[in-house]
Amino acid sequence: MSAMRLALRGLRELQLRTKPQSSAPSIVSAVTRATASTPSTTLALAARRAISTTPSSKADQATISHKYLDESEPDIVHLHARPKPASPSYFARFTTFYDSYIQIQELYLKYRHLPVVPAADARRVAWRSKAEYRLIIGEHIKGRDFSACMGIVKRLNLIHPDLMPQDVQDGLQPFMRDINYHEKTEREIPVDRFGRTLGVGRRKTSTARAWVVEGTGEVLINGKPVNEAFGRLHDRESALWALKSTERMDKYNVWARVEGGGSTGQAEALAMAIAHAITGHEPALKTRLRKAGCITRDYRAVERKKAGHLKARKMTPWQPR
Repeated sequence: MSAMRLALRGLRELQLRTKPQSSAPSIVSAVTRATASTPSTTLALAARRAISTTPSSKADQATISHKYLDESEPDIVHLHARPKPASPSYFARFTTFYDSYIQIQELYLKYRHLPVVPAADARRVAWRSKAEYRLIIGEHIKGRDFSACMGIVKRLNLIHPDLMPQDVQDGLQPFMRDINYHEKTEREIPVDRFGRTLGVGRRKTSTARAWVVEGTGEVLINGKPVNEAFGRLHDRESALWALKSTERMDKYNVWARVEGGGSTGQAEALAMAIAHAITGHEPALKTRLRKAGCITRDYRAVERKKAGHLKARKMTPWQPR
């Protein structure tokens, strides 16, 4: 009974010191209305609940809010109610990434029972890299979290295309590149009315254009034979490597224009130009030419010299003083 007396004494002091406003009833009036139909023990609990500033437990808070306060009054407000975040990523540093991560996890739990296809038969997609994804969302995400997320993304991509839901396709879209290079169609090299195909090749600062037509194996470079255009044996072999690797030395005639750079760059640029022109006549040779190294562009070049250096990176020896 001592606890109940102390609670009533505290209520009386609050009534004497404060004047309740007419627009909204005070805490004391709310607790006083609750005492009309509650026993003494519950009265003490309600008084302690109204006066305290921190909740003692969730059970007490639920008891006070649902049992001992009059629910018919529309102006009674729960004192210790906290807003619930809309997403669990509210407590994370990188909200944009974790929102997508949580969405992907929910999609996997929802559609993991759907049949999948082998990885070789799945739709080929160009996924964003970690650096590209960081740049788009503007957040510094960890590589470990990004790898785990991409593992679930690639698992969802294995769902059978005819059974893949629309929300799964929308969830995978942020992780795809804007351009899917797997779906690109190769440009065909046309054959003109004279039976010629044109190929272009580049190496370092050299550029070569080669016209290839079926013939007896004659080669003219800037109006000169190969022996006069390239003095070194290695350069002559590099220029005609596309014809030699495919065993077409005696099948095609080549007329080429080469400019810029030195003899090595011109020879390798001419090999690339002849290889592209040959694929116009025989597209099946493209794989063979690619393995021979005649199709892929070589972007290597000599690094420029820097001020204060002897060469591009070499510096003068250090002199102790």
